[in-house]
Amino acid sequence: MTEKRTCQVCMHHCSLAPGQTGLCGARKNEGGEIVCENYGQITSMALDPIEKKPLQNFRPGANVLSVGSYGCNLRCPFCQNHEISMGGREEAGGMCVPPKLLADTALEWKERKKAGNIGVAFTYNEPLVGWEYVRDTARLVREYGMENVLVTNGTASLEVLEELLPYIDAMNIDLKGFREGYYRKLGGNLETVKQFITRASAGCHVELTTLIVPGENDGEEEMEEEARWIADLSREIPLHVTRFFPQYRMRDRGPTDVGALRRLAGIAGRYLEHVYLGNV
Repeated sequence: MTEKRTCQVCMHHCSLAPGQTGLCGARKNEGGEIVCENYGQITSMALDPIEKKPLQNFRPGANVLSVGSYGCNLRCPFCQNHEISMGGREEAGGMCVPPKLLADTALEWKERKKAGNIGVAFTYNEPLVGWEYVRDTARLVREYGMENVLVTNGTASLEVLEELLPYIDAMNIDLKGFREGYYRKLGGNLETVKQFITRASAGCHVELTTLIVPGENDGEEEMEEEARWIADLSREIPLHVTRFFPQYRMRDRGPTDVGALRRLAGIAGRYLEHVYLGNV
């Protein structure tokens, strides 16, 4: 019988028996090898404004072909895409889109004058649980003279990041808060994300997003510590401070108070050159 194998993509290090799928729902021990089960399985595709990623300081006004699969290695109770991120292959559905077909589709949209398209954004679910597909597609997109965007929670190993960085032009990375206890609630690890952001920001354009959840990560001291840390990397890194709305499994509180959101953004603005409010 084939032995268990350990997935090295993120800090969970799932030890998987033959045929078993990891916590993310997308990686599996198949014949003694950890494989990307969601490779090429696309559940969502749309031509989006780049600002929707959100990216404000990268190719403003452009459109980007945005795609997602299924699976995620966090368990955020407020997830807005939980149907695909928390579901497995059967629940999420989708269609098979090999890397070349996706790259060709992106090129077709680039040549449509009315809409236009700068490339591909890997988003909607957590793309890094299927990083091999991101790498293979992004390489082709780059060969076509287009650009690649990654929207991620940053909860992955630096080895995975190094595989992708040569092909990624911009990232939006969730920095969900600045307390280890809060990250544990979400099934993550703050230090892993900080290391990911540090390396990514040295390799491509990076913007960060912090969703402010009332009673969880809305302390002024926490925001000040977060902004100071980001500024130590670079004062030029944009931070999106966004508003929470009740959804999925977190309907026990109201939306973030807009005044509180503005105060937190003001605190971040003491240290950072570019702070944006989202969902207000």
